[in-house]
Amino acid sequence: MKICVCVKQVPASSNVKINPKTGTLVRDGNNTKMNPYDLYAIELALKVKEQQESTVKAITMGPPAATEILHEAIWMGCDDGYLLTDRKFAGADVVATAYTISQGIKYMGKFDLVVCGKQTTDGDTAQVGAELAHFLKMSYVCYVDQIIEVKEKSIVVRTNNDKTYDIVEVNFPCLITVEKSNDTPRLPSYKRSVKYSDHQIHTVTFDKLFDTDESKYGLKGSPTQVERMFNPMKDDNKVMLNEEESSYANQIKEILKDRKYI
Repeated sequence: MKICVCVKQVPASSNVKINPKTGTLVRDGNNTKMNPYDLYAIELALKVKEQQESTVKAITMGPPAATEILHEAIWMGCDDGYLLTDRKFAGADVVATAYTISQGIKYMGKFDLVVCGKQTTDGDTAQVGAELAHFLKMSYVCYVDQIIEVKEKSIVVRTNNDKTYDIVEVNFPCLITVEKSNDTPRLPSYKRSVKYSDHQIHTVTFDKLFDTDESKYGLKGSPTQVERMFNPMKDDNKVMLNEEESSYANQIKEILKDRKYI
């Protein structure tokens, strides 16, 4: 079986820089980490590999510094890594991002299973996985937190829908997005870091893609544009409610009315 895992490098803290012209995050590779949900995606892919002989390849879109998380993925157990990087990809919204990654996956070859984290901690849209499945013309299952069974032509998974669990069987090829689960992601192996210390990450630039229509990538290919992005203001002001508890609701109501929230 051939498995592709999509990962992303995200800010490791809320102290991020924003490009005032484009309204996008400045991704310079400093103070970054792998998206937490993607760690669970890698773990699930490796669980499949343990059940059925497979190759697992990781792909990410980002600046050259994003190779760090691809190395991390390989040290965890993935077999190879691909970096989608080009200035033409910069400023992409979820649609352009999903389309670019879909083209990168097509460059890598055909896959039976594509695995993504549920969402990223920087954008939090949870839309790229579904749109990626659309562009790859694959069946799609979201909120997966457990593998039930891997069959020859399908996979049976459990989905966590907040209040209920569903058991879903989906035929290959398919794409799943992964929720946090009880399967704690394994740590990068020191032995694998030594073994693959000279492993070369594949770099995929715009000119290597099958579709080189620039209007589908980056800012040009983004139907949604960010009007303004800014760091949240920190406000330590507070109001103390010191009267009887029975009057708290009315006090809060008056405060909200004064501030025109209601």
